[in-house]
Amino acid sequence: MKRQNEMMASFAMAHREFMSNLEHSIGLLEGDIDETVEMESLCTDEWCLATEHNLDELTKMIYSISEPRWLTNEDSRRISNLRRRVHDLYARYRSMRPVEACC
Repeated sequence: MKRQNEMMASFAMAHREFMSNLEHSIGLLEGDIDETVEMESLCTDEWCLATEHNLDELTKMIYSISEPRWLTNEDSRRISNLRRRVHDLYARYRSMRPVEACC
């Protein structure tokens, strides 16, 4: 039983670290998009393609997270918040420039 508890604690710690890294990545992308909104000349085709690729990868990662039975309500809310943030971020990115002008 002790070994099982240690494994569960290890899984929980790894899961929380992964979630923290995803939150940090979304924060970096939010900063880039906010900066580009202020300086429209930065939205080059290359920047747009890279940003859209990063958003797609983050979205895949966040939406593929399964919620194990041992996950706390706080962790579950954290996943929901990440999903909402990446959805809102994608909407902000798409509204920033017309589709024809970017990508």
